[in-house]
Amino acid sequence: MPGSNARALEKAKSLPADCLLFDLEDAVAPDAKAEARELVREAVRGGGYGKREVVIRINPLESEWGADDLAASAGSGADAILVPKVNRFADLEAVRKGLLHADAPSDLALWAMMETPLAVMQAVSIAEAAQSHGYPLKVFVMGTNDLAKETRAELTRDRLPMLAALSHCIYSGRSFGLDIIDGVFNDFRDEEGLIAECKQGRSLGMDGKTLIHPSQIEPCNAVFSPPAEDVDWARKVIAAFEAPENRSKGAISVEGRMVELLHADMARRTIAIAEAIEEMGAQS
Repeated sequence: MPGSNARALEKAKSLPADCLLFDLEDAVAPDAKAEARELVREAVRGGGYGKREVVIRINPLESEWGADDLAASAGSGADAILVPKVNRFADLEAVRKGLLHADAPSDLALWAMMETPLAVMQAVSIAEAAQSHGYPLKVFVMGTNDLAKETRAELTRDRLPMLAALSHCIYSGRSFGLDIIDGVFNDFRDEEGLIAECKQGRSLGMDGKTLIHPSQIEPCNAVFSPPAEDVDWARKVIAAFEAPENRSKGAISVEGRMVELLHADMARRTIAIAEAIEEMGAQS
């Protein structure tokens, strides 16, 4: 959401989204940057967003607005700062130094925009920043529009020109425990196209998708939410492994299907997502 839009910042409190991204970068005109920074800081400090993660995307540190954005965000109470134009590990280290100087809490997370060819090529070394004990890197956010611009690749319906970059970042991020959020779908009036791209992202291993319009939330949630039958099966798997006779086993049979401990881990994640969705629905 544009940080310069006070109405949007207020409306965000009622949206059934897992995360709210308040943007100080691309969505804000240069002459509105300072005003947007103050609006976002006060909105986040004021709270009212429930259990939704609140993330602030700052301008690049090397820009004329970056340092002020970082200082304002450091004490805002946001859950994370989204760092744009990350090209290498050193870019995140510079942000960490700025946060330390601003006395930001050490559990303030960093999210990295993966939106340049160099970022994709350096994805493994960037992902290693997740291992920091202060200001840990938690998420890769795919900047598909910028990647298309920088690589001159076409944004086709099947995203074939983009698949190598997406998959490389998924493998790199997963190697260090990161979540991966897919890029935006630009035509917010094309629900069919959005759903198809969400399904593709989920198949690739994405954890969710960045959205640019409230109308995209419901279709996206439907795709990334586990189906009822998957939730039921997950409960059966967990219950089976928790049975006294199975607690020391690595593999068991559940309704004629062989399942291992890794399936129990997957089942717990499914249940956690389902419970979070249920809670978010009650909250909204």
